[in-house]
Amino acid sequence: MGVSHRKEKEKEIRRNDIIDAAEEVFFSKGYEAATMDDVAKKAEFSKRTVYVYFNSKEQLHFEIMVRGYRLMIERIETSLAKQQDMNALEKIKRIGLTLYQFNIDFPDYFDAIMSYENSEKDFDEGVTDQSKEECYALGESLFGYLRSTLEEGIKEGSLRSNIDIISTAIIIWSFTLGLFNTLAKKKNYFENYHQKYSEDLINEGLSMMMKMVEKTNGGNENEEKE
Repeated sequence: MGVSHRKEKEKEIRRNDIIDAAEEVFFSKGYEAATMDDVAKKAEFSKRTVYVYFNSKEQLHFEIMVRGYRLMIERIETSLAKQQDMNALEKIKRIGLTLYQFNIDFPDYFDAIMSYENSEKDFDEGVTDQSKEECYALGESLFGYLRSTLEEGIKEGSLRSNIDIISTAIIIWSFTLGLFNTLAKKKNYFENYHQKYSEDLINEGLSMMMKMVEKTNGGNENEEKE
């Protein structure tokens, strides 16, 4: 290993150590309450060293979201690969259930991603274009699974051919995340007052959503247009 290669390797190790420290701090204290001083202390580096690698707390947040996106995409790919004989409707539901399970297994990553999805962090100062572009690319990759599945459903005849694919994908994505958010906030209320449990409501919600785009036997698609 040459000197330059070794130095690059050491820089990458330090960079990952800082992201690891930021994860611990952000996940334990909360993103808003955490500071770069906290990250430097956890990483056992000087604050100046941390700023050599990351110019803001916001940039570190993007790096954590990148990790979360990669893990989420891996989960979806694995889930879909297990049952390759699914039709489009089943695949869309499987994607929704996989996202829900990811939320259960990795709530901190999920919250980090959702805080980005529901805000204007694209326009934060102090975030490099490279960090933003990587998040965009991974987010589009995730969105691409939904979009391509809708296209597949139209071709195979399980979905209505008159739907707008992009609009439908955005609505399904928004509906799913909104349902997750509601169940997370009102879980105890629904269980205690209505005896309704999150997993059942997720399944019911996704099934209802699928009926909106499903091609019905003998239906006239022209009549379904608004």
